[in-house]
Amino acid sequence: MTEKIYNVLFLCTGNSARSIFAESLINRFGRGKFRGFSAGSHPRGEVNPFTILELKRNNYIVDDLRSKDWSEFSAEDAPEMDFVFTVCDKAAAEMCPVWPGQPMTAHWGIKDPAGVEGSEIEKKAAFVKAFNELQNRISIFVNLPIASLDKLKLQEQLDLIGNSTPKTSKDTAA
Repeated sequence: MTEKIYNVLFLCTGNSARSIFAESLINRFGRGKFRGFSAGSHPRGEVNPFTILELKRNNYIVDDLRSKDWSEFSAEDAPEMDFVFTVCDKAAAEMCPVWPGQPMTAHWGIKDPAGVEGSEIEKKAAFVKAFNELQNRISIFVNLPIASLDKLKLQEQLDLIGNSTPKTSKDTAA
């Protein structure tokens, strides 16, 4: 018997940074158990160059990444989603399409690195932080015993993940 592959959609407003990071991360960490997608309510039409830079720095292939509208995933021929996560505050507050199959949903808000003003170093740091926060959350998610959790327990775990923050060296200093 073949193990189920879970389809996971990450939503954001612009689909140029956080949701792109999440799509890339779950496709790597999911090891064939998860298939990641991303989309935006108002896609920017291009992936942010700092997103590409951070993914390349972490040895991700970026050739097929693109900014896309979430309507692609509510179309009749779209893959059925098992999970839908919003990764920014604006998308969480928007009215999302009705997803076929009633996927599990959660809000995993991450501060928008594309909205950071300042020097190039400050902007890069914001993208590194967003990438690390999503990496932490997705690592936890892909290691959940999904098949053995009832829907209520699974929803509880998804919500807890959305409230998690990675520890930094400052957090562990005495």
